[in-house]
Amino acid sequence: MDEEEKKLRQEIFERIKKVYALRKAGEKFEKGKTRIPYAGRIYDEREMILLVDASLDFWLTTGRYAREFEAGLAAYVGTKYAMLTNSGSSANLLALTALTSPKLADKRLKAGDEVITVAAGFPTTVNPIVQNGLVPVFVDVELGTYNIDVSKLESALGDKTRAIMIAHALGNPFDLGAITKFAKTHGLYLVEDCCDALGAEYDGRKVGTFGELGTLSFYPAHQMTIGEGGAVLASEPRLKLIVESFRDWGRDCWCNPGKDNTCGKRFDQQHGKLPFGYDHKYVYSHVGYNLKVTDMQAAIGVEQLKKLPEFVRRRRENFAVLLKHMEQYEAQFVLPCAVPKANPSPFGFPLTVKEGAGFARNEITAHLEGRGIATRLLFAGNLTKQPAYEGVKFRVAGELKNTDKIMNDTFWVGVYPGLTRKMLDYMCECFDEFMKKKR
Repeated sequence: MDEEEKKLRQEIFERIKKVYALRKAGEKFEKGKTRIPYAGRIYDEREMILLVDASLDFWLTTGRYAREFEAGLAAYVGTKYAMLTNSGSSANLLALTALTSPKLADKRLKAGDEVITVAAGFPTTVNPIVQNGLVPVFVDVELGTYNIDVSKLESALGDKTRAIMIAHALGNPFDLGAITKFAKTHGLYLVEDCCDALGAEYDGRKVGTFGELGTLSFYPAHQMTIGEGGAVLASEPRLKLIVESFRDWGRDCWCNPGKDNTCGKRFDQQHGKLPFGYDHKYVYSHVGYNLKVTDMQAAIGVEQLKKLPEFVRRRRENFAVLLKHMEQYEAQFVLPCAVPKANPSPFGFPLTVKEGAGFARNEITAHLEGRGIATRLLFAGNLTKQPAYEGVKFRVAGELKNTDKIMNDTFWVGVYPGLTRKMLDYMCECFDEFMKKKR
């Protein structure tokens, strides 16, 4: 880049700062008028500048910013590798599909194998199981943590059980001590869906580092964002290459875009039944996809990652404010809690209306929504009762009593860093207003 282009870019960046300042100048919170969302993107002029910087490069696939973001993300989480993809849902698909690779020989997952999971969650934790011809085995969850009930793991185990794939519910780590022990004892793969839990810890370690693979989402609602986007986490080199292969059309070559002959044997290998020396760039070892991100997305991630520790701190702080206030209503609500050794990175503040509370979930959510406070259900409630899963083969270990309770009586409100103390106080006032009417 010559000096003239550098100068022009700097002029553009200065104007971007002014655009951002104008945008922020009009923001003001007014009780009952300003809507309080459950989540939202938090950014400043620095993300905007890097986004424009990447667009000016006009390198439209993955490039320098993607490599920087992947390295920084892996360092933050504590894995050797982080492989970017176009969404958290794609990250889940890539992670589980990687375990079906022929390169894993007799350890690969095969059609008909069972994967332990939960029905109380987001569908794209479970969908890759179905999409790969595997069988989900649904286990009930605990109220309060909203994570898998580890006391029911043994009853879920069958002759065909080969893996566990579950999410850390709303940023609250599941019992990794019990689950990793169970997985190791029975020789099961563990895939950690950390899409709602970036920054959460268990026993001092970041989630996403305990299983063979972990996944992240960078949708705007999550702990950090690049708009759309996600990542697969791994520390085993073989799994890294397999994930990248499935992500990049199924190719066997691992050259970065725009690079050739990284292996030094591009025209000097035998691949399957192809002619000897067939160009390695066009050899495919998996039936794959194209699930890459653009460098413009990755550029946003480079700056967001710098802010992530503060984002997580503020989420925990906001969660603590709501928890302290809602303790007075413990007779009416199941309050959120965490397992020992867990340090959540809260995605939201969940509440379950207790039996005999004197009101239904829909009453309190209507009250909050009517006052401009966004509410959300705990995603799909009970996946086995969703229309999409009619006719899908699955197994249920025992009963899903708590899952059904969540489907009927659980909701959550936001704790994201964009909430100010005035907003939190107003939320608490609205809870008090409703509860006063019901006493």
